[in-house]
Parts: sequence; structure tokens; C-alpha cells
Amino acid sequence: MKRSQINQIMAEAKAMISQYGFVLPPFAYWTPDEFKAKADVAANVITARCGWDITDYGAGRFDELGLFLFTLRNGRLADLQRGGGMCYAEKLLISRQDQLSPMHTHALKAEDIINRGGATLIVELYGSDQNNAFVGDRGGTVLCDGIRRDFAPGEKLKLAPGESVTLMPGDWHAFWGEGGDVLIGEVSTVNDDEADNFFREPIGRFATVEEDTDPTHLLVSDYRRWFA
Repeated sequence: MKRSQINQIMAEAKAMISQYGFVLPPFAYWTPDEFKAKADVAANVITARCGWDITDYGAGRFDELGLFLFTLRNGRLADLQRGGGMCYAEKLLISRQDQLSPMHTHALKAEDIINRGGATLIVELYGSDQNNAFVGDRGGTVLCDGIRRDFAPGEKLKLAPGESVTLMPGDWHAFWGEGGDVLIGEVSTVNDDEADNFFREPIGRFATVEEDTDPTHLLVSDYRRWFA
């Protein structure tokens, strides 16, 4: 993805987030130079990989296959492993109309996916075997707003604004906006986007960035280079 495209997506995301009454934390608006100057006090933001995340899954077709994310807070894997402490994470996402976030699951992360506003969120579901591997003819059970719902393999849940689904490790899912763009909330256990995303197809989690202009704000995938 070109950096100029990423900057434009950020601007559009800010407008949509504001439209639905959400406010990002102050560090979201830091320029790269401000972020670098505050790296010491922002060490937790950096190590937890909070912030802007825009991906085309390495396919170069963001409008068709992509996702906007902003990680608001993220806990510690060590706390999760010992069973106490900061074991949670929270994100805002934007899924554009007919923009696929491809079929995947997680080994550790359980998550609530919440339609926070906009159009209908479609969530396509499949079950798994005892090792959480994808099974194309297996359904399962999820919670929708806390209410049990059995799903058939390949069933497409339709979540209106305010509705949610709880997904456990081994619940294979893909999602996209239907009829327009969707602002999504994600509340989950500790999030590890580098090691805990398992896609059905062999694709990447992060975009490759072509630096055709300066970044408006850093992506989480920029942190290693900027804060090495």
C-alpha cells in the first residue's frame, strides 16, 4: 500500500469514528516526530502495539480485501498466562462495504465483535476440530448479545448496530459490511496480531508500505523501524 493511501484512510476513519461519537486517545493524533520524542513515556503503547493498523493482507486490493483497525488498549500475555492482571484488549475497526476480512481464527484470543454503527455487519462462520483446524462441513455455537445461537457451516450472521457476537478460539470467521461501511468494536482477551492470527488461505497480516510521502501518523507496523 502507498503511504499516501494509508494517510487518506486514516483521515476517512477519523471522520467516521467522530460521526458515531467515539474519541480516540491523545496519542492517536501525535505526528511521527512527536511520538519519537515521547517514546520513553509511551513505552507501553509501543510494546503493546496500540495505535493505527491498516492492512490489505499483503494482497494490494484494500477496497476488496482489507481492514482498518485502531488498538485502544492491550494487556500482557504474561498476565494472561498466570491468570491475573491486564488480560484484556479493545479495538475499533472499520469494515467497508463488501470489503472482506478473510476467514481466520485465533488460538488464544476470545473476542466480542460489536456493530457500533453504520450498515449491517456480516459474519460468516465455520467450526473446527479438536485442534482448532478449519472444518468446512462443521458448524458450532456462539453467543449473540449473550444469547446462545447454533450456526450451520458457512452461515452468515447479520449484525445490526448494537448487536454483537462472541467468538472463541476455533470459531472460524470472516466479515464485511453489507449496504455500507460499519464501525466495529472489538473487546477481547490479550491481542497478539503477530502470532495469533491463523488464516485459512496463505496471506499476510500486515501491509507492505510504499513510502511515497511522509506518514501522518505511525502504524503499529512502523514501530520497530522508528523505535529500534
